Amino acid sequence: MVLIWILVSTLVISAVSLIGILSLAINEKLMNKVLFLMIGFAAGTLIGAAFLHLLPESVELCSGKLVFLYTLFGFSFFFIMERYFYWRHCHNGVCDVHAFTYLNLIGDGIHNFADGVIVSIAFTTDIKLGMVTTLAIIFHEIPQELSDFAILVYGGFSKSKALLFNFLCALTAVLGAMIGYIMTGFVSNLSVFLIPFSAGGFIYIAASDLLPELHREKDVKKSNLSLITFLFGILFMWLTGFLHE
Repeated sequence: MVLIWILVSTLVISAVSLIGILSLAINEKLMNKVLFLMIGFAAGTLIGAAFLHLLPESVELCSGKLVFLYTLFGFSFFFIMERYFYWRHCHNGVCDVHAFTYLNLIGDGIHNFADGVIVSIAFTTDIKLGMVTTLAIIFHEIPQELSDFAILVYGGFSKSKALLFNFLCALTAVLGAMIGYIMTGFVSNLSVFLIPFSAGGFIYIAASDLLPELHREKDVKKSNLSLITFLFGILFMWLTGFLHE
C-alpha cells in the first residue's frame, strides 16, 4: 500500500511539469501575475512543511543535535548544487542560452530525483508525513515548472518540445522514489538523515530562490498580495497537520 502511495504521488508531481499547457490559453501578462502570487504561496508551503512537519518528525526520530546537523547539510548541499548547476536561471545573462536549456534540464532532473527520494522516505516513515511532503513539493513545483518551461521556450524549444522534455525530466522523481523505497529495506535509519536533509533543502529553496523574487517587487499592492499568499502557504501547511491530527 505504501508503494502505491509513493507511485501515485510521484506521478502526480511529475504531471505538474505539464502545467506549461496553460501558457497556450493564458496571455503572458496574466501568467506573470499568477506566477508571482504562486511563488509566495510556494515559499510559504516549503517553510511550513520544513518547520511544522519535517523537523518535528526528525526530532522524534533522533537527537536534536543530529537533526540540526543534517538540516544544515541539506541546506548546504542545495546551495552547492544550485551554485554549480544553475537550477533556476542564468544570472546577469552571462551564459549561452541554448547550452543553458540543456544544463537546466540536467539540474532539474537531479532536483526531481531528490524529490522522489524524499517522498519515498516520507511515506515509508508515515503516510501523513508523505502526504504533507507531496503537497509541499507540488506547490513548489508549480512556479518552478512554469519557469522551466519558459526557459526552454526562450532557449529555442518549441512549446510542444518544451512540454515533452520537461515531462521526461520530471519523471526522474519516479526513479528516485523507487530507489528510495528499495534503500529503506536495507538501511532502516535512512529516514533519520533524509527527512531533516530535505527540510534543509526546503528552507534553502524558499529563502534563497523564492523569497528574494518577492523582495524585488516594488509595487506595494502586488507586494502585499504576495505576503498574504506566503502566510496562507504557511497556514495551509499548519492546517494539513491539524486536520490529520
